[in-house]
Amino acid sequence: MYPVSERFLKRLTEDHIPVTQVQLFLTTGEVINLPHTGGQVTVDRAQAIRRTCTVTIADPTLIPRTPADELATYGARLRISRGIDFGDGSQPELVPLGVFRLDDVDGDVSEGPVTLTGSDLSIIVADDKFTTPYRVTGTVVSAITEIIQRSVPGADVISRITNTAIGSRVFDVEADPWAGVQEIAAAAGAECYASPDGEFIISTLPDLATTEPVWAIEATEGGAYISGKRAMSSKAVHNGVLARGENTSDNAPPVSYLATDNDPNSPTYWGGPFGRRPKFISSSTLVTAGACQAAATVTLAKAKAPNASGDISSLPNPALEPGDVLRVRHADGSRELHQAAAFTVPLDLGGDFPISTIAAKEDA
Repeated sequence: MYPVSERFLKRLTEDHIPVTQVQLFLTTGEVINLPHTGGQVTVDRAQAIRRTCTVTIADPTLIPRTPADELATYGARLRISRGIDFGDGSQPELVPLGVFRLDDVDGDVSEGPVTLTGSDLSIIVADDKFTTPYRVTGTVVSAITEIIQRSVPGADVISRITNTAIGSRVFDVEADPWAGVQEIAAAAGAECYASPDGEFIISTLPDLATTEPVWAIEATEGGAYISGKRAMSSKAVHNGVLARGENTSDNAPPVSYLATDNDPNSPTYWGGPFGRRPKFISSSTLVTAGACQAAATVTLAKAKAPNASGDISSLPNPALEPGDVLRVRHADGSRELHQAAAFTVPLDLGGDFPISTIAAKEDA
């Protein structure tokens, strides 16, 4: 969860004054604070571009009409925040929801309203397709940093993983660099995404079983809970991971490692009643059996997790991030731990805050 004060979290479930801020950064260097009437920021871990936004404004003058307007708008960015005005004369506490490339401006040229849409900064990397074969090598972090900074010079790339050496990887013409970033991150069992501050983060998904919950959503008086659903499926659950690598550019022979759930007491025990359901990962960045073992082991920990999901509706919490562990208490008194996967933060002052989760378990 994005760092906020205890006062902020406490006030979320009390009467408070939500505040939102939308800033437009033009390519001319001008920064415009946009009065807005609505919109939302959608955050979804399952999407290649994790954060997208929609902003509604009344002023139609922002619709580009001349070549100069287009030059100023193409490449412009939005910075969006939501927070709380505590009503005591202190500064509102704002939480960033993302830095976005402005993609579309659409509306009635005379009366408005105007709708702005944008995507987080990873879209800049994704759109900058390779025009010649492109080779990276070294480590997971250095290769990812090189690809990102090729498209976003000076971008901050923050690693929260143990760095791992990789073999060389040559990307073809027209290949998607952002997909390449995810492939390289997967060699360390990690993922890469743009943060609410506009930085790029390399990290692994927190373990639901060992990570402390960051927020409680409770169906009690003064709680944030509105409604909740729960589902369980064996689909997309794997009890084995075969990691393979072969790198002819480095004259590295084929290597592989099969990691399996070898705990006889586990419901997903390899060869037990659950059967054998392997998952496969392959990359030329994996050039040793040890690298394959590390990638397979980390991936297996996530792959064998129960495919439980939930749809929780609560009061809005703009500080939430995908992967956050939530303590949920339903109206019947049952308690669970959930892991956030996707949610939508409203920019107006009403409405629910739906949260989709990717894992859940009973909370003792």
